[in-house]
Amino acid sequence: MALLIQTLSAVAVSFTMGLVIAWRLALVMISVQPLIILCFYTRRVLLMKMSAKGIKAQSESSKLAAEAVGNLRTVTAFSSQSRILRLFELAQLGPRWEGIWHSWIAGVGLGSSQGLSRCSWALTLLYGCYLISQGKISSKAMFQTFLILVSTGRVIADAGAMTTDLTSGADTVASVFAVFDRKTPIEPDNADGQRPESIRGAIELRDVHFAYPTRSEAIVLRGLSLSIEAGKSTALVGASGSGKSTIIGLIERFYDPLRGAINIDGVDIRSYNLRSLRRLISLVGQEPTLFAGTVRENIVYGMDHDSVSDAEVEAAVRAANAHEFICGLSDGYQTSCGERGVQLSGGQKQRIAIARAIVRNPKILLLDEATSALDSMSEKVVQEALERVMVRRTSVVVAHRLSTVRNSDVIAVLEKGALVEKGSHASLMAKGPEGKYYGLVNLQQAPPQSQL
Repeated sequence: MALLIQTLSAVAVSFTMGLVIAWRLALVMISVQPLIILCFYTRRVLLMKMSAKGIKAQSESSKLAAEAVGNLRTVTAFSSQSRILRLFELAQLGPRWEGIWHSWIAGVGLGSSQGLSRCSWALTLLYGCYLISQGKISSKAMFQTFLILVSTGRVIADAGAMTTDLTSGADTVASVFAVFDRKTPIEPDNADGQRPESIRGAIELRDVHFAYPTRSEAIVLRGLSLSIEAGKSTALVGASGSGKSTIIGLIERFYDPLRGAINIDGVDIRSYNLRSLRRLISLVGQEPTLFAGTVRENIVYGMDHDSVSDAEVEAAVRAANAHEFICGLSDGYQTSCGERGVQLSGGQKQRIAIARAIVRNPKILLLDEATSALDSMSEKVVQEALERVMVRRTSVVVAHRLSTVRNSDVIAVLEKGALVEKGSHASLMAKGPEGKYYGLVNLQQAPPQSQL
Protein backbone atom coordinates (compact mmCIF):
# COMPACT_ATOMS: atom_id res chain seq x y z
CA MET A 1 0.00 0.00 0.00
CA ALA A 2 2.84 2.42 0.86
CA LEU A 3 4.53 1.66 -2.46
CA LEU A 4 1.27 2.28 -4.34
CA ILE A 5 0.69 5.65 -2.62
CA GLN A 6 4.29 6.69 -3.27
CA THR A 7 4.06 5.79 -6.95
CA LEU A 8 0.69 7.49 -7.52
CA SER A 9 1.83 10.65 -5.73
CA ALA A 10 5.03 10.87 -7.78
CA VAL A 11 3.12 10.31 -11.04
CA ALA A 12 0.49 12.97 -10.25
CA VAL A 13 3.03 15.64 -9.24
CA SER A 14 5.43 15.02 -12.12
CA PHE A 15 2.71 14.86 -14.77
CA THR A 16 1.26 18.15 -13.53
CA MET A 17 4.64 19.89 -13.53
CA GLY A 18 5.53 18.51 -16.96
CA LEU A 19 2.25 19.73 -18.48
CA VAL A 20 2.72 23.18 -16.96
CA ILE A 21 6.31 23.60 -18.22
CA ALA A 22 6.00 22.09 -21.73
CA TRP A 23 2.69 20.43 -22.37
CA ARG A 24 3.49 19.22 -25.91
CA LEU A 25 6.63 17.41 -24.82
CA ALA A 26 4.97 16.09 -21.67
CA LEU A 27 2.12 14.56 -23.66
CA VAL A 28 4.60 12.57 -25.77
CA MET A 29 6.27 11.06 -22.71
CA ILE A 30 2.99 10.51 -20.88
CA SER A 31 1.49 8.67 -23.87
CA VAL A 32 4.11 5.92 -23.50
CA GLN A 33 3.57 5.42 -19.77
CA PRO A 34 0.34 3.33 -20.11
CA LEU A 35 2.25 0.80 -22.24
CA ILE A 36 4.94 0.55 -19.58
CA ILE A 37 2.34 0.13 -16.84
CA LEU A 38 0.54 -2.50 -18.94
CA CYS A 39 3.80 -4.47 -19.25
CA PHE A 40 4.28 -4.43 -15.50
CA TYR A 41 0.64 -5.35 -14.83
CA THR A 42 0.70 -8.28 -17.28
CA ARG A 43 3.98 -9.42 -15.77
CA ARG A 44 2.56 -9.29 -12.26
CA VAL A 45 -0.60 -11.24 -13.20
CA LEU A 46 1.45 -13.97 -14.88
CA LEU A 47 3.85 -14.14 -11.94
CA MET A 48 0.98 -14.48 -9.48
CA LYS A 49 -0.49 -17.43 -11.36
CA MET A 50 2.89 -19.11 -11.75
CA SER A 51 3.81 -18.46 -8.12
CA ALA A 52 0.64 -20.21 -6.92
CA LYS A 53 1.42 -23.21 -9.15
CA GLY A 54 5.01 -23.24 -7.92
CA ILE A 55 4.00 -23.24 -4.26
CA LYS A 56 1.59 -26.13 -4.85
CA ALA A 57 4.20 -28.12 -6.79
CA GLN A 58 6.87 -27.46 -4.16
CA SER A 59 4.57 -28.57 -1.35
CA GLU A 60 4.30 -32.05 -2.89
CA SER A 61 8.06 -32.57 -2.89
CA SER A 62 8.30 -31.11 0.63
CA LYS A 63 5.72 -33.62 1.87
CA LEU A 64 7.70 -36.47 0.31
CA ALA A 65 10.93 -35.29 1.92
CA ALA A 66 9.31 -34.86 5.33
CA GLU A 67 7.72 -38.30 5.10
CA ALA A 68 11.04 -39.92 4.16
CA VAL A 69 12.89 -38.24 7.04
CA GLY A 70 10.12 -39.05 9.50
CA ASN A 71 10.21 -42.73 8.51
CA LEU A 72 13.97 -42.97 8.13
CA ARG A 73 14.23 -46.31 9.92
CA THR A 74 11.70 -47.96 7.63
CA VAL A 75 13.34 -46.46 4.54
CA THR A 76 16.74 -47.73 5.71
CA ALA A 77 15.41 -51.15 6.69
CA PHE A 78 14.06 -51.72 3.17
CA SER A 79 17.09 -50.09 1.45
CA SER A 80 14.74 -47.66 -0.27
CA GLN A 81 17.03 -44.62 -0.26
CA SER A 82 17.59 -44.73 -4.03
CA ARG A 83 13.88 -45.11 -4.71
CA ILE A 84 13.04 -42.18 -2.44
CA LEU A 85 15.66 -40.02 -4.17
CA ARG A 86 14.19 -40.90 -7.58
CA LEU A 87 10.71 -40.03 -6.38
CA PHE A 88 12.02 -36.77 -4.96
CA GLU A 89 13.72 -35.90 -8.25
CA LEU A 90 10.47 -36.58 -10.11
CA ALA A 91 8.56 -34.47 -7.60
CA GLN A 92 11.06 -31.63 -8.16
CA LEU A 93 10.52 -31.56 -11.93
CA GLY A 94 7.34 -29.54 -11.58
CA PRO A 95 8.83 -26.86 -9.29
CA ARG A 96 11.98 -26.71 -11.46
CA TRP A 97 10.04 -25.97 -14.67
CA GLU A 98 7.79 -23.53 -12.85
CA GLY A 99 10.90 -21.75 -11.59
CA ILE A 100 12.38 -21.58 -15.10
CA TRP A 101 9.17 -20.16 -16.58
CA HIS A 102 8.89 -17.81 -13.63
CA SER A 103 12.37 -16.43 -14.38
CA TRP A 104 11.64 -16.08 -18.11
CA ILE A 105 8.39 -14.21 -17.54
CA ALA A 106 10.02 -11.94 -14.97
CA GLY A 107 12.95 -11.20 -17.27
CA VAL A 108 10.92 -10.64 -20.45
CA GLY A 109 8.42 -8.44 -18.63
CA LEU A 110 11.11 -6.33 -17.00
CA GLY A 111 13.11 -6.08 -20.23
CA SER A 112 10.05 -5.01 -22.23
CA SER A 113 9.11 -2.29 -19.79
CA GLN A 114 12.69 -1.00 -19.53
CA GLY A 115 13.01 -1.05 -23.31
CA LEU A 116 9.84 1.00 -23.70
CA SER A 117 11.17 3.48 -21.15
CA ARG A 118 14.41 3.97 -23.11
CA CYS A 119 12.51 4.32 -26.38
CA SER A 120 10.32 6.99 -24.81
CA TRP A 121 13.44 8.88 -23.75
CA ALA A 122 14.82 8.86 -27.29
CA LEU A 123 11.46 9.92 -28.71
CA THR A 124 11.16 12.71 -26.17
CA LEU A 125 14.63 14.10 -26.88
CA LEU A 126 14.02 13.92 -30.63
CA TYR A 127 10.68 15.69 -30.37
CA GLY A 128 12.12 18.20 -27.90
CA CYS A 129 14.85 19.16 -30.34
CA TYR A 130 12.20 19.64 -33.01
CA LEU A 131 10.18 21.95 -30.72
CA ILE A 132 13.31 23.96 -29.90
CA SER A 133 14.09 24.38 -33.58
CA GLN A 134 10.55 25.66 -34.10
CA GLY A 135 10.97 28.10 -31.22
CA LYS A 136 8.01 26.65 -29.27
CA ILE A 137 9.98 25.76 -26.14
CA SER A 138 13.36 26.61 -24.70
CA SER A 139 16.14 24.11 -24.10
CA LYS A 140 15.73 24.71 -20.35
CA ALA A 141 12.03 23.79 -20.51
CA MET A 142 12.86 20.66 -22.53
CA PHE A 143 15.42 19.38 -20.04
CA GLN A 144 13.22 20.27 -17.04
CA THR A 145 10.28 18.37 -18.48
CA PHE A 146 12.48 15.45 -19.54
CA LEU A 147 14.15 15.05 -16.15
CA ILE A 148 10.86 15.39 -14.26
CA LEU A 149 9.12 12.72 -16.33
CA VAL A 150 12.18 10.46 -16.45
CA SER A 151 12.22 10.43 -12.65
CA THR A 152 8.58 9.36 -12.77
CA GLY A 153 9.46 6.57 -15.16
CA ARG A 154 12.09 5.38 -12.73
CA VAL A 155 9.57 5.32 -9.91
CA ILE A 156 7.24 3.20 -12.04
CA ALA A 157 10.14 0.96 -13.11
CA ASP A 158 11.29 0.46 -9.52
CA ALA A 159 7.75 -0.38 -8.46
CA GLY A 160 7.44 -2.82 -11.34
CA ALA A 161 10.77 -4.44 -10.53
CA MET A 162 9.42 -5.25 -7.08
CA THR A 163 6.43 -7.14 -8.43
CA THR A 164 8.29 -10.47 -8.17
CA ASP A 165 8.94 -10.02 -4.45
CA LEU A 166 5.50 -8.53 -3.91
CA THR A 167 3.88 -11.49 -5.66
CA SER A 168 5.76 -14.05 -3.55
CA GLY A 169 5.02 -12.09 -0.40
CA ALA A 170 1.34 -11.75 -1.28
CA ASP A 171 1.01 -15.51 -1.85
CA THR A 172 2.70 -16.25 1.47
CA VAL A 173 0.55 -13.78 3.38
CA ALA A 174 -2.58 -15.07 1.62
CA SER A 175 -1.85 -18.63 2.80
CA VAL A 176 -1.39 -17.39 6.38
CA PHE A 177 -4.60 -15.38 6.37
CA ALA A 178 -6.44 -18.35 4.84
CA VAL A 179 -5.62 -20.24 8.04
CA PHE A 180 -6.69 -17.30 10.23
CA ASP A 181 -9.95 -16.87 8.32
CA ARG A 182 -10.85 -20.56 8.35
CA LYS A 183 -14.01 -21.23 10.30
CA THR A 184 -14.33 -24.55 12.09
CA PRO A 185 -17.76 -26.04 12.73
CA ILE A 186 -16.48 -27.19 16.13
CA GLU A 187 -15.47 -24.05 18.02
CA PRO A 188 -13.28 -24.97 21.03
CA ASP A 189 -13.65 -21.55 22.65
CA ASN A 190 -17.41 -21.15 22.46
CA ALA A 191 -18.03 -18.11 24.66
CA ASP A 192 -21.61 -19.19 25.37
CA GLY A 193 -20.70 -22.77 26.27
CA GLN A 194 -20.92 -24.18 29.77
CA ARG A 195 -17.61 -24.23 31.65
CA PRO A 196 -17.91 -27.02 34.23
CA GLU A 197 -15.43 -27.08 37.09
CA SER A 198 -16.19 -30.76 37.59
CA ILE A 199 -18.41 -33.49 36.16
CA ARG A 200 -19.66 -36.88 37.33
CA GLY A 201 -18.75 -38.48 34.01
CA ALA A 202 -22.02 -40.14 32.95
CA ILE A 203 -21.96 -40.52 29.16
CA GLU A 204 -24.89 -41.28 26.89
CA LEU A 205 -24.87 -41.79 23.14
CA ARG A 206 -28.42 -41.49 21.85
CA ASP A 207 -29.32 -42.74 18.35
CA VAL A 208 -25.95 -41.65 16.94
CA HIS A 209 -25.32 -41.83 13.20
CA PHE A 210 -21.85 -40.97 11.98
CA ALA A 211 -19.59 -41.03 8.92
CA TYR A 212 -16.16 -39.47 8.57
CA PRO A 213 -16.15 -36.26 6.46
CA THR A 214 -13.61 -37.70 4.03
CA ARG A 215 -15.69 -40.87 3.52
CA SER A 216 -19.23 -39.63 3.85
CA GLU A 217 -20.63 -42.60 1.92
CA ALA A 218 -19.28 -45.11 4.50
CA ILE A 219 -21.57 -45.00 7.54
CA VAL A 220 -19.63 -46.02 10.66
CA LEU A 221 -22.30 -45.75 13.36
CA ARG A 222 -25.91 -46.61 12.61
CA GLY A 223 -28.32 -45.41 15.27
CA LEU A 224 -26.03 -46.38 18.16
CA SER A 225 -27.42 -45.89 21.66
CA LEU A 226 -25.14 -46.58 24.62
CA SER A 227 -25.14 -45.49 28.27
CA ILE A 228 -21.87 -45.37 30.22
CA GLU A 229 -22.26 -45.08 33.98
CA ALA A 230 -20.26 -42.53 35.94
CA GLY A 231 -17.33 -43.98 37.85
CA LYS A 232 -17.53 -47.33 36.04
CA SER A 233 -15.29 -48.88 33.39
CA THR A 234 -16.87 -49.72 30.04
CA ALA A 235 -15.02 -51.74 27.41
CA LEU A 236 -15.83 -51.47 23.71
CA VAL A 237 -15.03 -54.61 21.74
CA GLY A 238 -15.78 -55.87 18.26
CA ALA A 239 -14.24 -56.45 14.88
CA SER A 240 -12.14 -53.80 13.16
CA GLY A 241 -14.31 -51.10 11.64
CA SER A 242 -17.21 -51.61 14.04
CA GLY A 243 -16.91 -48.04 15.39
CA LYS A 244 -15.01 -48.46 18.66
CA SER A 245 -12.38 -45.75 18.13
CA THR A 246 -15.02 -43.57 16.51
CA ILE A 247 -16.89 -43.44 19.82
CA ILE A 248 -13.71 -42.22 21.54
CA GLY A 249 -13.37 -39.46 18.94
CA LEU A 250 -17.00 -38.43 19.37
CA ILE A 251 -16.68 -38.23 23.16
CA GLU A 252 -13.62 -36.00 22.71
CA ARG A 253 -15.68 -34.15 20.10
CA PHE A 254 -13.11 -34.40 17.38
CA TYR A 255 -16.21 -34.76 15.20
CA ASP A 256 -19.93 -34.15 15.53
CA PRO A 257 -22.45 -36.91 14.72
CA LEU A 258 -24.59 -36.66 11.61
CA ARG A 259 -27.66 -37.38 13.72
CA GLY A 260 -28.33 -38.07 17.34
CA ALA A 261 -26.73 -36.63 20.46
CA ILE A 262 -23.88 -37.30 22.87
CA ASN A 263 -24.62 -36.23 26.43
CA ILE A 264 -22.28 -35.89 29.38
CA ASP A 265 -24.09 -35.62 32.71
CA GLY A 266 -27.33 -35.16 30.77
CA VAL A 267 -26.04 -32.13 28.82
CA ASP A 268 -25.44 -32.22 25.07
CA ILE A 269 -21.69 -32.13 24.49
CA ARG A 270 -22.22 -29.30 22.00
CA SER A 271 -23.47 -27.09 24.84
CA TYR A 272 -20.12 -27.19 26.66
CA ASN A 273 -17.13 -24.94 26.17
CA LEU A 274 -14.92 -27.55 24.56
CA ARG A 275 -11.62 -26.50 26.11
CA SER A 276 -13.13 -26.53 29.58
CA LEU A 277 -14.65 -29.97 29.00
CA ARG A 278 -11.46 -31.48 27.60
CA ARG A 279 -9.57 -30.43 30.72
CA LEU A 280 -11.68 -33.02 32.54
CA ILE A 281 -10.97 -35.77 30.00
CA SER A 282 -7.74 -37.68 29.36
CA LEU A 283 -6.95 -39.80 26.33
CA VAL A 284 -4.32 -42.52 25.98
CA GLY A 285 -3.99 -43.78 22.43
CA GLN A 286 -2.36 -46.77 20.80
CA GLU A 287 0.62 -44.72 19.61
CA PRO A 288 1.67 -42.41 22.46
CA THR A 289 2.84 -38.99 21.34
CA LEU A 290 5.85 -37.57 23.15
CA PHE A 291 7.55 -34.28 22.41
CA ALA A 292 11.19 -33.22 22.24
CA GLY A 293 11.42 -32.25 25.90
CA THR A 294 12.23 -33.81 29.23
CA VAL A 295 10.28 -36.64 30.80
CA ARG A 296 8.72 -34.25 33.31
CA GLU A 297 7.72 -31.76 30.60
CA ASN A 298 5.95 -34.53 28.70
CA ILE A 299 4.11 -35.69 31.82
CA VAL A 300 2.74 -32.21 32.63
CA TYR A 301 2.08 -31.38 28.97
CA GLY A 302 -1.05 -29.28 28.54
CA MET A 303 -0.96 -28.04 32.13
CA ASP A 304 0.64 -25.08 33.85
CA HIS A 305 4.06 -26.47 34.79
CA ASP A 306 4.26 -24.37 37.95
CA SER A 307 0.85 -25.56 39.15
CA VAL A 308 1.93 -29.22 39.24
CA SER A 309 4.19 -30.13 42.14
CA ASP A 310 6.93 -32.74 41.98
CA ALA A 311 4.96 -34.81 44.48
CA GLU A 312 1.92 -34.86 42.16
CA VAL A 313 4.08 -35.84 39.21
CA GLU A 314 5.72 -38.65 41.17
CA ALA A 315 2.36 -39.93 42.41
CA ALA A 316 1.06 -40.08 38.83
CA VAL A 317 4.24 -41.79 37.66
CA ARG A 318 4.05 -44.40 40.42
CA ALA A 319 0.42 -45.09 39.53
CA ALA A 320 1.55 -45.64 35.94
CA ASN A 321 4.30 -48.10 37.00
CA ALA A 322 6.90 -45.76 35.50
CA HIS A 323 8.84 -44.46 38.52
CA GLU A 324 11.48 -47.18 38.55
CA PHE A 325 12.49 -46.94 34.91
CA ILE A 326 12.47 -43.10 35.00
CA CYS A 327 14.79 -43.09 38.01
CA GLY A 328 17.06 -45.45 36.09
CA LEU A 329 17.47 -42.95 33.23
CA SER A 330 20.63 -40.85 33.05
CA ASP A 331 18.99 -37.63 34.28
CA GLY A 332 15.84 -39.04 35.85
CA TYR A 333 12.83 -36.83 35.27
CA GLN A 334 15.01 -34.30 33.41
CA THR A 335 16.10 -36.85 30.80
CA SER A 336 15.41 -35.73 27.24
CA CYS A 337 12.90 -37.95 25.43
CA GLY A 338 14.25 -37.04 21.99
CA GLU A 339 12.19 -36.21 18.94
CA ARG A 340 8.86 -38.08 19.24
CA GLY A 341 10.30 -39.99 22.20
CA VAL A 342 12.87 -41.95 20.18
CA GLN A 343 15.08 -42.36 23.26
CA LEU A 344 12.46 -44.54 24.96
CA SER A 345 10.95 -47.96 24.27
CA GLY A 346 7.30 -48.46 23.35
CA GLY A 347 6.34 -49.59 26.85
CA GLN A 348 8.16 -46.68 28.46
CA LYS A 349 6.48 -44.15 26.18
CA GLN A 350 3.09 -45.70 26.90
CA ARG A 351 3.59 -45.50 30.66
CA ILE A 352 4.63 -41.84 30.39
CA ALA A 353 1.47 -41.22 28.36
CA ILE A 354 -0.56 -42.90 31.10
CA ALA A 355 1.17 -40.77 33.75
CA ARG A 356 0.32 -37.69 31.68
CA ALA A 357 -3.32 -38.76 31.71
CA ILE A 358 -3.30 -39.45 35.46
CA VAL A 359 -1.68 -36.19 36.57
CA ARG A 360 -4.65 -34.26 35.14
CA ASN A 361 -6.91 -36.19 37.54
CA PRO A 362 -9.54 -36.65 34.82
CA LYS A 363 -13.17 -37.46 35.46
CA ILE A 364 -13.32 -39.37 32.18
CA LEU A 365 -10.47 -41.59 31.00
CA LEU A 366 -10.42 -42.76 27.38
CA LEU A 367 -8.14 -45.66 26.46
CA ASP A 368 -7.93 -46.40 22.75
CA GLU A 369 -6.09 -49.72 22.40
CA ALA A 370 -3.50 -48.50 24.88
CA THR A 371 -1.69 -51.87 25.08
CA SER A 372 -2.17 -53.39 21.64
CA ALA A 373 1.28 -52.43 20.34
CA LEU A 374 3.21 -53.72 23.37
CA ASP A 375 4.97 -57.00 24.02
CA SER A 376 3.59 -59.36 26.68
CA MET A 377 5.84 -58.12 29.49
CA SER A 378 5.22 -54.44 28.78
CA GLU A 379 1.50 -55.11 28.32
CA LYS A 380 1.27 -56.72 31.75
CA VAL A 381 2.98 -53.76 33.44
CA VAL A 382 0.90 -51.18 31.56
CA GLN A 383 -2.33 -53.11 32.14
CA GLU A 384 -1.70 -53.17 35.89
CA ALA A 385 -1.17 -49.41 35.77
CA LEU A 386 -4.38 -48.88 33.81
CA GLU A 387 -6.49 -50.98 36.16
CA ARG A 388 -5.15 -48.97 39.08
CA VAL A 389 -5.96 -45.70 37.30
CA MET A 390 -9.51 -46.67 36.29
CA VAL A 391 -10.72 -47.09 39.86
CA ARG A 392 -13.60 -44.67 40.60
CA ARG A 393 -13.28 -43.00 37.20
CA THR A 394 -15.51 -43.16 34.17
CA SER A 395 -13.33 -45.19 31.85
CA VAL A 396 -14.00 -46.09 28.23
CA VAL A 397 -11.64 -48.78 26.98
CA VAL A 398 -11.20 -49.85 23.36
CA ALA A 399 -9.39 -53.17 23.07
CA HIS A 400 -8.74 -55.95 20.60
CA ARG A 401 -7.11 -58.21 23.18
CA LEU A 402 -10.14 -59.29 25.16
CA SER A 403 -8.01 -60.56 28.04
CA THR A 404 -7.35 -56.92 28.96
CA VAL A 405 -11.03 -56.05 29.49
CA ARG A 406 -12.29 -59.01 31.53
CA ASN A 407 -12.32 -56.95 34.70
CA SER A 408 -14.31 -54.09 33.17
CA ASP A 409 -17.63 -53.34 34.84
CA VAL A 410 -19.45 -53.40 31.49
CA ILE A 411 -18.46 -54.80 28.11
CA ALA A 412 -20.25 -53.45 25.04
CA VAL A 413 -19.99 -55.50 21.84
CA LEU A 414 -20.26 -53.55 18.58
CA GLU A 415 -20.93 -54.91 15.13
CA LYS A 416 -21.21 -52.81 11.98
CA GLY A 417 -21.76 -49.63 13.97
CA ALA A 418 -24.51 -50.99 16.22
CA LEU A 419 -24.62 -52.29 19.79
CA VAL A 420 -25.36 -56.02 19.76
CA GLU A 421 -24.48 -57.10 23.33
CA LYS A 422 -23.82 -55.49 26.67
CA GLY A 423 -22.97 -56.89 30.10
CA SER A 424 -20.16 -58.14 32.31
CA HIS A 425 -17.64 -60.72 31.15
CA ALA A 426 -19.38 -63.46 33.12
CA SER A 427 -22.88 -62.63 31.89
CA LEU A 428 -21.79 -62.43 28.27
CA MET A 429 -19.86 -65.68 28.45
CA ALA A 430 -22.91 -67.34 30.01
CA LYS A 431 -24.75 -66.87 26.69
CA GLY A 432 -22.60 -69.59 25.19
CA PRO A 433 -21.95 -70.08 21.48
CA GLU A 434 -24.99 -67.96 20.59
CA GLY A 435 -23.33 -64.85 22.01
CA LYS A 436 -21.18 -62.50 19.94
CA TYR A 437 -18.73 -61.87 22.79
CA TYR A 438 -18.39 -65.59 23.41
CA GLY A 439 -17.40 -66.06 19.78
CA LEU A 440 -14.81 -63.28 19.93
CA VAL A 441 -13.24 -64.77 23.05
CA ASN A 442 -13.07 -68.21 21.43
CA LEU A 443 -11.22 -66.77 18.44
CA GLN A 444 -8.47 -65.36 20.67
CA GLN A 445 -8.06 -68.09 23.27
CA ALA A 446 -5.70 -70.98 22.71
CA PRO A 447 -7.28 -73.45 25.21
CA PRO A 448 -10.13 -75.62 23.97
CA GLN A 449 -13.69 -74.46 24.44
CA SER A 450 -14.28 -76.83 27.37
CA GLN A 451 -11.70 -74.94 29.43
CA LEU A 452 -13.28 -71.49 28.89
